[in-house]
Parts: sequence; structure tokens; C-alpha cells
Amino acid sequence: MALNAYKPQKLYYSIKEVAQMFNLNESTLRFWESEFPFLKPKTTGPAKVRQYQEKDIEQIKLIHNLVKVRGFKLSAAKKIINSNRDGADRTADVLSRLIGVRDELVALKRQMDYLQ
Repeated sequence: MALNAYKPQKLYYSIKEVAQMFNLNESTLRFWESEFPFLKPKTTGPAKVRQYQEKDIEQIKLIHNLVKVRGFKLSAAKKIINSNRDGADRTADVLSRLIGVRDELVALKRQMDYLQ
């Protein structure tokens, strides 16, 4: 039986943890919730404490890619998501993988430089 290599560390993340993941302000996440109706983290108690799940983090990853990485305005990001959601998801995944590969290559280069 094959094991699932990817397993979320936690079931719920706080807004502070999610903001740190993406190097954003908490207020930016709250604003995105008002602008993108599909981004609705679970809230608990009368204080309305936000609890983000993996599906919410994937949504934020998509928005972050379009707005912060690729430089689209919010209105353009909304249009892209509404018109071609699957394409936007795939593009975000590819970009994320490329960034990971770049980081690994940079680390390898540092190791090679250290050996010389």
C-alpha cells in the first residue's frame, strides 16, 4: 500500500499563520475575503475567529499568485478566476513548482560554491 507523501500538518490554521505563509498582512486576507466570495474560512464563536483549512489556503495561493506574484489588479484576478478557474489553478501550481525548483537549484549552487 502506498503512503500519501503529502499530509497537512494541521486541520485548521489561524489568520496569523496563513498571513505568515504568504508574507501578507492579516488585513489583506480579510479584504480578500470580502472581494472573493469563494474565500470563506470557517469562523467560530461570538468573536468570529477565522479557521483556515487546506482548501482555503489553496484559494489564497491562487489569489496570491495572480495579485502579488503576477501583478494583476483585483478586478483582473476576479475575471481570470471566473472565466478560466482550471487554467488559473494549473498556472498557480506550475509557478509554485518552478519556484520550488529554483530554490533547490540555488541551494545546490551554494553547496557547489562551498566545495570549491
